[in-house]
Amino acid sequence: METGSTEVAGFEAALAVVLREASALQRNRPKPAERVELLDAAGRVLAEPIVADRDQPPFDRVTRDGFAVRAAEFSAGRTLRVVGQVRAGEFWREQALATGEAIEIMTGAPLPAGADSVAMIEHVEISEEEVRALPGRTLAAGDNFVPCGLEAHAGTSVVAAGTTMGAAEIALAASCGQSEVAVWPRPKVAIIATGDELVRLQDTPANWQIRNSNSYGLAALVTAAGGLPGRLPIARDLRAEVWERIAQGRMWDLLLLSGGVSMGKYDLVEEVLAEFGAEFFFTGVAMQPGKPVVFGRLPRCEHGSGAGPECLFFGLPGNPVSTQVTFHCFVEPLLRALAGGEIAGPRFVQATLSENAAIKPGMTRVLPARLTSGVGASAVKLIGWQGSGDMAANARANCYAVLGPERTQYTAGDVITVLLR
Repeated sequence: METGSTEVAGFEAALAVVLREASALQRNRPKPAERVELLDAAGRVLAEPIVADRDQPPFDRVTRDGFAVRAAEFSAGRTLRVVGQVRAGEFWREQALATGEAIEIMTGAPLPAGADSVAMIEHVEISEEEVRALPGRTLAAGDNFVPCGLEAHAGTSVVAAGTTMGAAEIALAASCGQSEVAVWPRPKVAIIATGDELVRLQDTPANWQIRNSNSYGLAALVTAAGGLPGRLPIARDLRAEVWERIAQGRMWDLLLLSGGVSMGKYDLVEEVLAEFGAEFFFTGVAMQPGKPVVFGRLPRCEHGSGAGPECLFFGLPGNPVSTQVTFHCFVEPLLRALAGGEIAGPRFVQATLSENAAIKPGMTRVLPARLTSGVGASAVKLIGWQGSGDMAANARANCYAVLGPERTQYTAGDVITVLLR
């Protein structure tokens, strides 16, 4: 699809446009990195690599409780005299292990000089201060310890820039003495819910009104994807209010609007975006739910504080399931790039359909489903729902089944694509 196209895009074509813009964002990143405390880096994206400050491991690290020995002696079945013990946090201070000797040793301790392997305690016969191999047990030099520097050498990168920091990365950074790390700033995301039917959570809705749940759901999704959400006031279906909210929102790194993008008389979002000089990449995707989704960019006003001279935006359908489906499919990959992460599409996996399913052809269906995983197998089942306004069904789901536009029947046992969330 060409830039500026306003046709309804195929699902894969729309995703390709989003990933193209995500790549451009990373190439033109104007904001500087910031340094944060190590634990505050959880979920953030590294701007600079983490470098080992010493060899990893810094010594020959024993990986089993047992006895430090010479492998050839142990394998020959010799009786070895136990001359001492080394625990984790200690090191063997005496002379190197001599012929016919063994040293009792614990997991995590440094291998004593002169030893070339560790006999596991369950593989030895212990008699007073002597040990020997149980029948049939042998060792090779290098068994049951990790040589110094095998995992990483001092001065080398152990976590690459662009990595999202999780528990494993934080633990590794701590092992390298990194009390602070450099990360990219969290992108600021303006959230605007539109519609005369919406009221604030603290208000009592009339029978024909609903509470503004979409902006809360979107704020949670933005936070989980590494952004900083800002919920702007509700925009009623009045051109002046929609215009005012968009004027505020285009000062941010990313603008998300929910509602007002369908074909109704009072769906004003696209018209007002056009008044601001919006460039539309697509104004609909052949998918259900979520067909009216809009993606494009706006020129930023001169007082904007966002990441560049333009503000990207999504106009998301107002029905709650549609809002969340289109976020996971299109907004989340772009937001990860804004946060400094890798350029990647939605998190798709494959799973076996557990029940037959019949759908209408012609567009990609992204339907609430529940994934159950076991060792070596995953199964997915569609959740019964009442359409894209059914928030209860969406809450019962833990994923979405992605069913292509070319088929009308799926059979239990078919392997299908699943969108994780």
